[in-house]
Amino acid sequence: MLNKTRGRPRGNPDTKARIAAAARGLFLEHGYQGTTVRAVAAAAGVDSALISYHFGSKQGLFGQSLDLLCVEPAALDQALRGDRAGLADRLLTTMTALWDATAPTENRMALQDDDTMRAFRGYLESELLVRVAEYLGGPDATERATAAVGVIGGLIFTRYLSPIPAVAALPRADVCRIFRPALHAALLARVRPRYRAMARRPADTP
Repeated sequence: MLNKTRGRPRGNPDTKARIAAAARGLFLEHGYQGTTVRAVAAAAGVDSALISYHFGSKQGLFGQSLDLLCVEPAALDQALRGDRAGLADRLLTTMTALWDATAPTENRMALQDDDTMRAFRGYLESELLVRVAEYLGGPDATERATAAVGVIGGLIFTRYLSPIPAVAALPRADVCRIFRPALHAALLARVRPRYRAMARRPADTP
């Protein structure tokens, strides 16, 4: 008789907790980019397949191990589907929905720790920025994604982490309406080519 559970790792709450504890330590020490799923598996003494089983992805592992409820892989995946014209709206809607549902309690408390904040900044740079750049494509995709993450990061800071009253008090619909033009311009505006003529000129010789 065939074993129908073959190839699927069995869930175990103790194993999940051990993985999360190992991941937390590595993320805080090495940051998001410097931590690999393989390294977490080795530290927890488990197979990498168990991490996929319990957390789905590195992004999911990061959010759950550091108690950052604003990091939701499925939400980002959904925002990065559809046409480019609506990307700013989708990103703002997704981000504000996640943060409004959990802030100012869980996310803000988790990010009061300097190491956690540093890891979160690494996540924004090496996950959100990279994913947005891949979605946009083209030679200036990284520059546009960088500008977009700057807008999103500024909104997170002024609305949730160190709130400015005028920004924090805005209804979610007004946040999207007011911030959409800036984010849309960052995402879709053409970046001017860098001026490299001076860099190509040979240095003057005496």
